[in-house]
Amino acid sequence: MIKSFERIATQVSAAAGRPRAFILAFATIVVWGVTGPLFHWSDTWQLVINTGTTIVTFLMVFLIQNAQNRDGAAIQAKLDELIRAVAHARNEFIGIEHLNEEELEEIRTALEKVAGDEPTRHAAIVRLIERRC
Repeated sequence: MIKSFERIATQVSAAAGRPRAFILAFATIVVWGVTGPLFHWSDTWQLVINTGTTIVTFLMVFLIQNAQNRDGAAIQAKLDELIRAVAHARNEFIGIEHLNEEELEEIRTALEKVAGDEPTRHAAIVRLIERRC
């Protein structure tokens, strides 16, 4: 069941991010709006769109979150492999995504201190950009 859910979540997430999905959603809203006078702007007419959009939104939250969780885990695994493969990288950084917010903030602050102050980092970025041009 998990494999089926992941396969469906991947397919739906990919489809939902395409222009065709936006056009379909937009067309649905246009058709709904145009039918307003036909149904005399009734409560039932409004309930149809409200219910439909609520159901779609509710389901999409879980599908998109599943896809993002897998993407995040894959990216983290790739970064861990890069850390492991680079000779001067510190292997201690592998798995830090499991630390709490406070511990991550301490590491970030320490790394920023090692990198130098803001003007120094900015100057390094400017030099990098200039080299690429």
